[in-house]
Amino acid sequence: MNLVIDIGNTRTKFSVFNRGEVLITVPVEEFDPGHVDILLDEHPGLNQAILASVKEYSPQLREKLQQKFDLFIELDENTPLPIENLYQSKNTLGKDRIAAVVGAFDLYPGENVLVIDAGTAITYDFINELGQYLGGNISPGIEMRLKALHTFTGKLPLVKQRDWNRLFGTSTEEAILGGVLNGIVYETDKTIDTFKEFYKNLKVIITGGNAQFFDKKLKNSFFVHFNLLALGLNRILEYNGKK
Repeated sequence: MNLVIDIGNTRTKFSVFNRGEVLITVPVEEFDPGHVDILLDEHPGLNQAILASVKEYSPQLREKLQQKFDLFIELDENTPLPIENLYQSKNTLGKDRIAAVVGAFDLYPGENVLVIDAGTAITYDFINELGQYLGGNISPGIEMRLKALHTFTGKLPLVKQRDWNRLFGTSTEEAILGGVLNGIVYETDKTIDTFKEFYKNLKVIITGGNAQFFDKKLKNSFFVHFNLLALGLNRILEYNGKK
């Protein structure tokens, strides 16, 4: 059994996998060494673990994982992958981005896949039908755009995200919502359209904390997969466990 830990910018998720199937996925504010002991008590078959973090985390947690598991992998640019990584600056590539494309290729082997991860930032990452990760784009997320308009102007208010399905606003708050949310929809649809011009039979997967936002808003078809990163991390762990 495998333990998968994904430490993101705003939250941490841990998942337990057994033979490729996810048993549990739990979001927490912070994953600490005590969680490891609890999980080992509840799932005594756990013997492999992988951790991916976009920020610094507790060295005590690292030590605990190294002590308690037969195989522990801390994902970095040197970790062997079941895909070919053609990104030029591998040392600056977000662990979440590479895990997501591994998960996408595991779901759709032999197909061109565009992965859109809508979280703190919105990332667009592409893996081709040969299993080659070619790269992608990074764009500000919803909350980041709303905060930027407030922070870098003198009078624009800080607007909270809420549902929006109109063409334009009739107040300053609505105009900000319309500009940010409609802008993201237009950006995403145009990105998908452009990829489709270059790559046939393109599959599109949306994941991340704001994936639900795109429901019934895009003209392009897509699949939502909330556990895509965990699936990719588990695949990387399994790949290294067989070496």
